[in-house]
Amino acid sequence: MTKVRIPPLVLACLAATWLIWGSTYLAIRFALVSFPPYLQMSSRFLVAGAGLAAWMRWVRATPWPTRRQWGHAFVIGGLMLAGGMSSVAIAETTVDSGLVVVFIAIIPLLIVVVNLFWRVLPQRIELVGIGLGLVGVAMLTRGHGFRASPAGLAAVAFACTCWSVGSVLSQRLLPLAPGAMGFASQMLGGGLLTLLCAVLAGERMAWPPQPLAAWAWAYLVIFGSLLAFNAYMVLLARTSAGLAASYSFVNPVIALLLGVGFGGESVTAQEWAAAGVILAGVILLVVKPFQDDSARR
Repeated sequence: MTKVRIPPLVLACLAATWLIWGSTYLAIRFALVSFPPYLQMSSRFLVAGAGLAAWMRWVRATPWPTRRQWGHAFVIGGLMLAGGMSSVAIAETTVDSGLVVVFIAIIPLLIVVVNLFWRVLPQRIELVGIGLGLVGVAMLTRGHGFRASPAGLAAVAFACTCWSVGSVLSQRLLPLAPGAMGFASQMLGGGLLTLLCAVLAGERMAWPPQPLAAWAWAYLVIFGSLLAFNAYMVLLARTSAGLAASYSFVNPVIALLLGVGFGGESVTAQEWAAAGVILAGVILLVVKPFQDDSARR
């Protein structure tokens, strides 16, 4: 048997996306008390992006992105942040955070579908995973949480689509500036577009924010944006999109437990069963890309 060795950086990035992102969904819900969806996400990523860009430019002497790379950053950032993460926050205004993150577990399935445009065909095990995932999603959407909020269901479906398209485009068509400066430009570009959405939506922030909401927002800036989001982009640059999206089979378990334990959320037996079916499908999707990455290393 071949011994699988994972580079320390990849292992650390996987741990960040698996563990930290699983807790950010409850933090988003707590922050919504004082920070409306678009303002929450735009301020979060503008602060994180500006801090990271300043560090890279004036401490690490990294050059600014080119005009072309800035254009890519606005497109990818618009898809993943304005369309993806902001829509998750919108969904959480009417749907429990645990159910939202279970639905988000379909992202690896969508990434497989988007890759079809580049003639990257799924293998048999991936097709089985897609089938299981679709069955699980059908079960989940028939549960009480999403039936009570069609708008929340539409928002999270839109979020998953935007995130998946942005993830694949960043790998195959629209490369960012190298390293952390590229991630910073993406957060700045996506943050500005999300701020525009906040203005168009007429959002107003409750000031002063409630203490729990303020702490949740700070947690999202430091851990959700600077650490976990950048870790995800590192994984996209160094591994397959399937392996990078493997967080989606760990996050639901963490988010469901945190939502029930600390957020006062409730999950029915059918929704737990749906989560299990979705996770089984996602694990099948991740097994093959993980094996491929290990072989290349």
